Amino acid sequence: MSDRVLRAQSVLTARDHTLLQWLYDHGVLTTFQIAHALFPSLDFAQRRLTRLTSLGLVDRFRPLKPDGGSFPFHYVIDQLGVEIVAAQRDEPLPRAGLGRARRRRWTSARTLGHRLGVNGFFTDLAGYARTHPEHALVRWWPESRCAQPGAFTRRDDPTDLKARRTQVHPDGHGIWQAGDRMVLFFLEYDTGTEPVTELCRKLVAYFALMDRGGPAWPVLVWLHATDRALHLHQEIAELGLDELSVATGTRDHATAGRLSPAGPVWWLHGHSGLLTLADLATAQPHLDDDEPGSD
Repeated sequence: MSDRVLRAQSVLTARDHTLLQWLYDHGVLTTFQIAHALFPSLDFAQRRLTRLTSLGLVDRFRPLKPDGGSFPFHYVIDQLGVEIVAAQRDEPLPRAGLGRARRRRWTSARTLGHRLGVNGFFTDLAGYARTHPEHALVRWWPESRCAQPGAFTRRDDPTDLKARRTQVHPDGHGIWQAGDRMVLFFLEYDTGTEPVTELCRKLVAYFALMDRGGPAWPVLVWLHATDRALHLHQEIAELGLDELSVATGTRDHATAGRLSPAGPVWWLHGHSGLLTLADLATAQPHLDDDEPGSD
């Protein structure tokens, strides 16, 4: 381990390590996402982020808005941060310039908006947990980890099954805890740019996974508008996917009511009334050591 890694580690807090892990795994986060998820105030977050930037642990950029002005700072992990995370995970020392390459990737990525939307969903949950005792975001997996062969297999599943790529491609996977209730879920983040039929195609893949003995976790579809949710539920009924646990939430409703994804924003298909995320615990198996994806 290099001397500069040791020096940097001596000034890092547990919160700093969490942030570096998130940036390593999830690519990019805005100032506001980081502040909400990890800090008691925006001012506190900005001061600490400035310090981490000066140490070479994180880097930042500020995209321009099409109609003028700029967005808030977007943070990515820098080379020293990459080396620290790799050391903590006992991974090989990353090649020089990896942090710079990650920055270039996200400053030009056409998928930046989608990635920030997915990450915003999870940082909203983390922020809710930070201010609500007995709540926790126990697991947050990125799309890349979900795509790994055997990501959602059980420990005693056949070796050949663990070697196969999963047929579902969630934008993320998480475990949400509220008291003694635990909800494992897949996330599909919808920007509204693709037809509802494409969302249904993805749900058919989840149904096939469940039908073959895979996890029957709720599929959370985080939509941009309420009318799109109505359309999707109609399509689910027509396709005969009623046995699949699908819950839709809409960002227009959540924004209007100043609600978190942890709150009463979820319409579980086949049920009336809106549920909190914790309420969905009854729609899935109990987590135990043999659950697919158990660490």
